[in-house]
Amino acid sequence: MTEQTVLISGAGVAGPTLAYWLARAGFRPTVVERAAGLRSSGSPVDVRGPAARVADRMGITGKLREASTAVTSLKFVDDAGRRTGRVTMGGDGGIELPRTDLAAILHEAAREDAEIVFHDSITELHQDDGGVDVTFERGAPRRFDLVIGADGLHSGVRRLAFGPEHAFVEHMGVYIATLPLAEPPADRTELVMYNSPGRAVAVHPSRGHGIAAFMFRGAAVPGFDHRDTVLHKRMLAEAYEGAGWRVPELLERVREADDLYLDSVSRVRMAAWASGRIALAGDAASCVSLFGDGSTLAMAGAYTLAEELGRTPGDAAAAFRRYEAEHRKLVEPKQRNVSTAAALLIPATRGGLAARNFGTRLLPLVSAARRLAPARAA
Repeated sequence: MTEQTVLISGAGVAGPTLAYWLARAGFRPTVVERAAGLRSSGSPVDVRGPAARVADRMGITGKLREASTAVTSLKFVDDAGRRTGRVTMGGDGGIELPRTDLAAILHEAAREDAEIVFHDSITELHQDDGGVDVTFERGAPRRFDLVIGADGLHSGVRRLAFGPEHAFVEHMGVYIATLPLAEPPADRTELVMYNSPGRAVAVHPSRGHGIAAFMFRGAAVPGFDHRDTVLHKRMLAEAYEGAGWRVPELLERVREADDLYLDSVSRVRMAAWASGRIALAGDAASCVSLFGDGSTLAMAGAYTLAEELGRTPGDAAAAFRRYEAEHRKLVEPKQRNVSTAAALLIPATRGGLAARNFGTRLLPLVSAARRLAPARAA
């Protein structure tokens, strides 16, 4: 059988992981990424469990550890900055590192065996029994044997092949925003979080500079655009009016920022992740944004997808069915736990805050606390 071509949309976490393993399974992968290059910012994410095993097989565990953060504890503070609770983090064998570093390490591992095209995106998909004709925003049209959407929560491939976003994306009642901070952290080992009812602000030391994360409860905003920075700044100003601790200072930085990220905490649910010769991976298929080990699931799912395609390269439909059946075993428990994790990190009432602070040694909180950064995994 001639070498099959596979187009992967998205060069975040799932995309380059999939490209790496597809090349080793005898396919010829191409990765297309809307951004002009690798992103230079990113909140910390985790590589643990099945993803740690994938990283070992790729020979990149040493690089992940070199890029890891040094956070060992989470401290809760009140309006005046006094400690109200503390939990110890880590100890589960996982590696926490900035998402941008994870993506760069995966890109480096994949680039020798994959064509990677930046600053372009898919605008049309037309499939038949023999392949998929792809139209690009900038590049010339091309034909591929298979197309995989690994392009995140707001997947263009999902929209083109399966239907509009609102049919699959469920707002979970929470928004998150992140903003890089220029100054070095006071303590590289400590993550600090401030809560008031329905809202939280955390400062993560990351690696050498801080990252502020704003998490707040709110209903779905009609016509919400995840790229509308003006809207995002207004939402933050309204949500955090009257908040204490460092929040007024951080909101001033938000007003001046040009690198603010804000999006809905959302859950993607689909009856099937494949349609003919087109399939989805990572957040595009099963986002469990913020609380769901997004990067771990993205790497594990990409590995499973490549493995199944390698088993039956002449029968993609069967490979897609096996991949989906296997990977849903990891995804579905995470999706069921989103509301519980939100209640722990962002209590809606003062009573809930008091109970949370009193019970900061409970194991469920330790698990949830490690997922403060958005799961921009795809």
